[in-house]
Amino acid sequence: MEFITESHYYRVMPFLLEGLVWTLLITFVGLLFGFILGAVFGFARLSKNKLIYGIATVYVEAVRGTPILAQILFIYFGLSDLMDVNIDKITASIIAIAINAGAYIAEIVRGAVYSIDKGQEEAGRSIGLTRGQTMRYIIWPQAFRRMIPPLGNQFVISLKDTSLFSVIAVGELLYMGQQYYGMTFQAFQALTMVCIMYLIITVPTAVYLRRVERRLDV
Repeated sequence: MEFITESHYYRVMPFLLEGLVWTLLITFVGLLFGFILGAVFGFARLSKNKLIYGIATVYVEAVRGTPILAQILFIYFGLSDLMDVNIDKITASIIAIAINAGAYIAEIVRGAVYSIDKGQEEAGRSIGLTRGQTMRYIIWPQAFRRMIPPLGNQFVISLKDTSLFSVIAVGELLYMGQQYYGMTFQAFQALTMVCIMYLIITVPTAVYLRRVERRLDV
């Protein structure tokens, strides 16, 4: 067995860099929409309206209770069949990340708001702020600071989840590694480089998040 040599490195890197671009694009765009979904459904989970609360709860529990691989296949194949249209695989990937991450972010939002002492809301109301103004100016800024570490963790999770999109032939990092060793039969070298590239992103992110968490605890 040959280990990774300089020639292996230069041959596999164009494949992996192309895959890395798609991995990061899908992750960032998917999480952007996921955050919007998470904020909407997170606040819906705080609503005293039973209908709004119920709809949000069904969404969160349905998504969290099913594997993301099943969600990917449902969106790409199931919805395409139902609507009789061809959903682009990149679009399907972004939708899958957004819907999946949105459910978890909704719980992050709900938990962060609940973690703020009830006295903060009472203080806001005592100085004449409405419930919405109290949330906007007093509770939300504090809650958002507490959301930063778990949101960072969700980024890492969603980034790794993109590897599952290889099942629908999205040219993300793992898929491009598979393409390379499919042509060269050098699976060890290709998959080692794939793992290294994931680690280059996830390890510094995890270290940074721990530092942020320690600062927020001060």
